[in-house]
Amino acid sequence: MKQTNYHLFDFMDFDPSLQKDEALWKAYAPTKIEEREGDIIVTIPYQKQLHQEDMAPDTEAPQQSFDLIIRAYEPNIIRLFTTMNGDEMVEADDMLQFDSEIKRLPLRSEGSDIVAINGKKVAAINLSAPQLDHWSDLLPAPQPAPFITFYPDGDKTKGIALSDDHFSPPRYDALPLGFVTAPHAERATISFKCTPSECFVGTGERFRKMDLSGQTFQLKNQDGQGVNNRRCYKNIPFFLSSRMYGCFYHTSDYCKLSLADHSTRSVQFLNDHATLDVFLIGGQTPEEILKGYRMLTGFPQMPPLWSFGIWMSRMTYFSADEVDDICNHLRREHYPCDVIHLDTGWFRTDWLCEWKFNPERFPDPKGFVQRLARQGFKVSLWQLPYVAQGAEQLEEAKANKYISQSTQEVDSSTGGASNFSALDYAGTIDFTYDRATDWYKNKLLKPLLEMGVKCIKTDFGENIHMDHRYHAMKPERLNNIYSLLYQRAAFEVTKEVTGDGIVWARSAWAGCQRYPLHWGGDSASSWDGMAGSLKGGLHFGLSGFAFWSHDVPGFHSIPDFMNSPLDENVYVRWTQFGVFSSHMRYHGTCKREPWHYPAIAPIVKRWWQLRYRLLPYIIEQSELACKSGYPMVRALLFHHPHDHQCWHIDDEYYFGSEFLVCPVMNSENKRDIYLPEGLWVNFFTGERVDGGRWYYDVEVPLDQMPVFVRPSAQISVYPEEVDSTDDMDLNKAITIRITKDYKGL
Repeated sequence: MKQTNYHLFDFMDFDPSLQKDEALWKAYAPTKIEEREGDIIVTIPYQKQLHQEDMAPDTEAPQQSFDLIIRAYEPNIIRLFTTMNGDEMVEADDMLQFDSEIKRLPLRSEGSDIVAINGKKVAAINLSAPQLDHWSDLLPAPQPAPFITFYPDGDKTKGIALSDDHFSPPRYDALPLGFVTAPHAERATISFKCTPSECFVGTGERFRKMDLSGQTFQLKNQDGQGVNNRRCYKNIPFFLSSRMYGCFYHTSDYCKLSLADHSTRSVQFLNDHATLDVFLIGGQTPEEILKGYRMLTGFPQMPPLWSFGIWMSRMTYFSADEVDDICNHLRREHYPCDVIHLDTGWFRTDWLCEWKFNPERFPDPKGFVQRLARQGFKVSLWQLPYVAQGAEQLEEAKANKYISQSTQEVDSSTGGASNFSALDYAGTIDFTYDRATDWYKNKLLKPLLEMGVKCIKTDFGENIHMDHRYHAMKPERLNNIYSLLYQRAAFEVTKEVTGDGIVWARSAWAGCQRYPLHWGGDSASSWDGMAGSLKGGLHFGLSGFAFWSHDVPGFHSIPDFMNSPLDENVYVRWTQFGVFSSHMRYHGTCKREPWHYPAIAPIVKRWWQLRYRLLPYIIEQSELACKSGYPMVRALLFHHPHDHQCWHIDDEYYFGSEFLVCPVMNSENKRDIYLPEGLWVNFFTGERVDGGRWYYDVEVPLDQMPVFVRPSAQISVYPEEVDSTDDMDLNKAITIRITKDYKGL
């Protein structure tokens, strides 16, 4: 076992043998507090600690002092910034994109209180000596500490205090502030106190239970290789607390977040770069707090209408003739569908991404795309951000440094474990270099978009070549934010050429919500794959993202990854889940078209038709999500933050503001259902049901799914059957009113 259960080793990442040349520095009580241009500058001395397991000050080492800048913004945001290596605090970068409503709020010091110009108390600094009733010298006195409490929304009942968390003075479990030298400043930590019953959510597309309390996460993007493990495609350095505050750590560095895990008394953050830039976001509701986060990092843009229709794909279609047959079949049997996606098979060689159609299997790409457009199909294309050995563009990319430059004689490869080819990737497209970004946008993607392609699947991006050089960033600092630079480039050129801003992306970091949309990665086509996907989607929506999808009915087969047949019950239940998701794409390693499963095809078609009937409602709710803090797929706690049950439920959700959805994720065709307080109406049957309680072992036939609305709900629907959104005129939408006479859809 390598775990020691000691803070110094397991959280602060010290070598347990204590053989490395590294030192811990602990924050002491402030020595100076001053006002400077509307900010409060708190000078904090740090004392070096002896290089040992038990903490004790190295009194022979002189203290080092660094400023903690406290800055306030309207509405309800406090920013804490300190650096041990000379970084500057900025208000705009790749992650930060302040909304016009974000305004600096000048601060002043009034004794121990920090007060905004509008009179709101935003912080308190306790400089008084602790009270003692001295009777023993058995243990040393505690080391000094900065005792500072923050009130981002001015609510003095829910202060967020720095945590000086220790058992005895030598045995620390969390530091209020600290940093590590090895021998130069290398990493830094900050901790806040938490309460025994506090719950935490968010942190990205986290495939875990709803309450994340008691867990520690390494915020380092990597190929998730499924949706039932600790790996994460989309880490977001943000969490939401049940005490009604949010915390955004503004960094792209590798970092670590412990939510009442290493100590149940503390939320701890460790950044692998010795700068801390923390935004505390207050509010009365989860939506208000998430809106504050989006005001800092950007709001989602509205995807086009057609993207809310059904996408059909598999890994992979190989020819224009094959795609034509599938599209003709969809239209002939009136399966409504808007997008046909071509995955890895449209190139000269499967997986060898050269951004060009195979001339033999797709002899007339432009005609092919335009022919599909006349049938109401938009074309989406797979690609990835690496240039492979043997690719047509390799020499040009190397010569012009459009891809990362190797620092070794033997190149490494990347692509992650879900790169199922045997290709060796020579480099990662370097989006830190403006000329490389222009090359990618204008030479690789633009010709495809100009021939009529509507969407680029920005697959991968979680991994980059770590032993290569990049134009403007070290790979360790680039790795996490790479997905943002990558997706932004594809989104921008797509919107420029087609008028529609959209990508289909797998990885993410803070700010990627501005460039929808994202899907949940390579889930197993199984009940646990479906459950894991929903868990990830709920946390993703609690991390600032409005739009999210998943592969219906799961990406890969089990036990044979490529070849085991699908479970038809999983296909139907996942279809139902997909209908009540922001976007709905069929994709995976074997046949996904419904007619291959004749026993369930009629059920599937009815759910597809329902999806199109609901599009007016979905569009209304999506537009709301783009200007609020709401996601489309919402954890129950968004609407019931004071219902403790809802901080633990991860198999039900709201779809928009009106639908409470209870997907069935087992072969027994039954599930337990929790309905929050109030009266509920079964959307499909009209049955009235009392809330504020659990219903156990509810029988649900395969062709049904429990979906509830409130008695006062109004649902916009489309009154006609269509083959695609090209056939729709949203002005024809009608409203279903859930009155006492409502008998079901």
